[in-house]
Order: sequence, then structure tokens, then C-alpha cells
Amino acid sequence: MGKIYPTLEPALIEWIEKQHLFFVATAPLSEGGHVNCSPKGLDSFRILGPTTVAYLDQTGSGAETIAHLRENGRITFLFCAFEGGPKILRLFGRGRVVLPAAPEFESLVVQFPPQPGTRSVIVCEVTRIADSCGFGVPLYEHIEGRDTLAKYTVAKGEEGMKLYRAEKNQVSIDGLPALIVEATAG
Repeated sequence: MGKIYPTLEPALIEWIEKQHLFFVATAPLSEGGHVNCSPKGLDSFRILGPTTVAYLDQTGSGAETIAHLRENGRITFLFCAFEGGPKILRLFGRGRVVLPAAPEFESLVVQFPPQPGTRSVIVCEVTRIADSCGFGVPLYEHIEGRDTLAKYTVAKGEEGMKLYRAEKNQVSIDGLPALIVEATAG
């Protein structure tokens, strides 16, 4: 039923581009550490090459993906067809965090619609591309994207977001280093 692909073929790329939602999974090396799986939307996924992908990382209540990638680089993306024919696609790979201060950040971030609160770009070299049936995934109708995150970020302002990241994004829930943020009170 499932198939392994050597690269992201045109039909897969076309299918991925139609998806409104994907999931990102990472885990620490520690046996007792928490596995993290996060839903993503907001037109934040891009295919950069036959085995290279990226997503626009927004400020959130935690920084698990960043912490895990800094520790070990392992990442998996999962796409499910909620509309149309059934399909699940997993992209396994080695990810890295590209922060705004990095030389390549600007060339990456311009590939996405501008989003207030952008924290980083996550880039992944895909090592395994595998699909499966998705027969058990229910059908859902996509109505529209949410604007809540953008409104929240704009309302907090740049300094407010910096303070938020300093409070919430410096370490993972398992205590792994994530972002290094110096808060300033003004």
C-alpha cells in the first residue's frame, strides 16, 4: 500500500501544496523526554528542492522543535488528506534552525507570505519520503485560516514579543536550550 520515494516528485509537490495543515514531530535524545508534535498552517511550508523543505516558524508558547533540532536534528513532517482521496505523507529528515541573524535568513523568509511574529525558518534535508493509505483519516472541510496569531503578535508589539520569547522560548519543557533571548524592559 505505501510507497517510498527517492525525491519529492512533481505529483507529491502538487499534493503537498494543496494541504492546509501539516504536523511537525521532534523528540529529545533523553529516554524520559517529551516527544513533540505540533500542527502548522498559515501557508508556512515550502519545498526548496527535491529533498529540501522548510517552514516558517512562528512564536509560540514553547520552543520544543527548536530545542530538539539543536540537540539532535531529527524531524518528521506529516501531511494528511482531509479533502479528496485518502493519503498520508511523511517526510523524515535532519532539520536545522535558521534565526533572523543568520546570513541565509532573508533569502529563506522571502519565500513565505510576511507573518508578524516570525521566529525562525526551519530547514530540513529529507532522508526518507513515504506515503501510506490514509483510509482512517476523516474528511474535513477547510473553511478558512485563522488570523488570531497575527492579531496577537501585532497587539503585543516587537518589544512585547521579545519579552514573551524571553519568558516562554528559552528552554524546552525538558530543560533543553532553545532560543537565546535577552529581554529588555522599556
